Amino acid sequence: MKKLFLLVVCSLFCMLSLFSQETDLARLEYTFIPQSKSDNSVNRVRAFVNFPIKLGWGNSSYLVPGVEYRNLDLDFEDPVPFSVATLGKFEMFRVSLAYTFKMKNEWRVGLKSGFEIASNFEERTVKNRDIRYTGALYLIKDNTGDEVEKPNRFIIGLQYSTNAGRPFPIPIINYYREFHPKWSYSLGSPKTNIKYNINTKNAIQGFITLDGFFSNIQRDLLVTYPDGSSANADNISMTLIFGGLGYEHLFTKNLLVYVYSGHTFFNEIRLRDTERNNLYKINEENTLYFRGGLKFKI
Repeated sequence: MKKLFLLVVCSLFCMLSLFSQETDLARLEYTFIPQSKSDNSVNRVRAFVNFPIKLGWGNSSYLVPGVEYRNLDLDFEDPVPFSVATLGKFEMFRVSLAYTFKMKNEWRVGLKSGFEIASNFEERTVKNRDIRYTGALYLIKDNTGDEVEKPNRFIIGLQYSTNAGRPFPIPIINYYREFHPKWSYSLGSPKTNIKYNINTKNAIQGFITLDGFFSNIQRDLLVTYPDGSSANADNISMTLIFGGLGYEHLFTKNLLVYVYSGHTFFNEIRLRDTERNNLYKINEENTLYFRGGLKFKI
C-alpha cells in the first residue's frame, strides 16, 4: 500500500513543472529544508526561463521553448552505511517545447514535450541513465478576464514522465476560482491553496503542495547493511508533501517576490536500485520547509 502511495505521489510531482510554469515566464528561487532530529539539510537553487513566441496565424497560437536549471546540495552529517563523497551535489538541466492554440469553443489545447539531465556528474560527462523524457497533452478553459464576475480556470489532460518509471500516462486536473474580489482558491496538483489579496500589491495564502527531486547516481553506490549484506543504489530521490503560509509582494503587474514557509506531512529521502526498490531511507522525519524567490509572470 505504501509503495502505491509513493507511486501516486511521485506521479503527481511530475506535474509540477507543467502547472507551476504555465504562467511564469521566469523564476529564480532558493529552498532550504533542515532535517528534523538530524544535522542533515537540503539546499536548492532553481532558475528557469520560458520564451513564448506568437505564431503568424490565427487562433492565438504560441510556441513556448523553455530551459531550467537546478542545483541541489545535500549536507550529510549523520552516520550512514555508504560513502557520501559523491552525494553532496546534484544538478538538473531541462529543455522543453510547448505548443498551444485556442479552439473555437473557448478551450485552449496545449502540447508539451522535453527532456532533462539529472545527475551527480561524478564522471563529468552525461550518461544515458542521466536522461529522462516528458510529454503532456492538456485542455484549458480560461475565464479569468477582467470582465468576468467570478474568474475561473479549469485544466484537464494527461502527462507522462520516465522519472516515475510508469509505462502509462497519468491524468491531470486543476481548478482555480476567484469567489470574492479579494479571495481565490485552487484545487489540484501540485498545489492546493486559498489566497487573500490584502491590496493590489500584497497577498497571503495557505497551501498544501508537493516538492522533491530525482537524480541518477552515475557510479552505483554500495549500501552495506548491518547483517553484512549489500546492494547497489542506482538513483536518489526526495518526495515532500507540506503545508504552510505564503506571502507575495508585487513590484509591478508582472514581477513579484514570494516567501513560503511550512511543515511537511510526508518527507522521505531514499536510495533505490535499478528496479526502483527502496534500499535505504536517509531521512523520513517531518520537518520545516522554507522557499523564496523572484518570478516574472504573464
